[in-house]
Amino acid sequence: MWTPENRPKYDRSKLRYPSDLSDEEWSIIGPVDRLWRSTPGAKGGGNKRTVDIRAVLNGVMYILSTGCQWAALPKDLPPRSTVNDYLRRWDEDRTLDRLHHALYVMCREQAGREGSPTAALIDSQSVMSAEKGGAGSTLRGTTRARRSKARSGTSWSTPKAC
Repeated sequence: MWTPENRPKYDRSKLRYPSDLSDEEWSIIGPVDRLWRSTPGAKGGGNKRTVDIRAVLNGVMYILSTGCQWAALPKDLPPRSTVNDYLRRWDEDRTLDRLHHALYVMCREQAGREGSPTAALIDSQSVMSAEKGGAGSTLRGTTRARRSKARSGTSWSTPKAC
């Protein structure tokens, strides 16, 4: 809720870009070593790659929040190829899924709930469509829009082109 007490907590005006991780946000996800175990290694014959994971994550967040093209990534963030390599690797090895799950569990625990939900709700429409054979059958079961039987009076007054 936007109260005077909460506004400073969510103020992003002091960050370089609004999409950058604040120090508080980074302190939550940065130390979780198991999330960052799959950082791309250096190419053969070169030095070890030394990339700041936080800067790469800021680049990913910039792309996702602005929707800009990769070529439009600002120059003060890591190169677009580096950011893209990390994003692809994190997506392939499910690092992003692990990050999401860790944050999800943390939010639930802060709200005083169990880390993972113990109950689920399913509506009757979902059950009926599953019994019929899933999503494909629900599309076939819907009725198509019908055209009006009463034609427009102007359509008969214009001759058809042959």
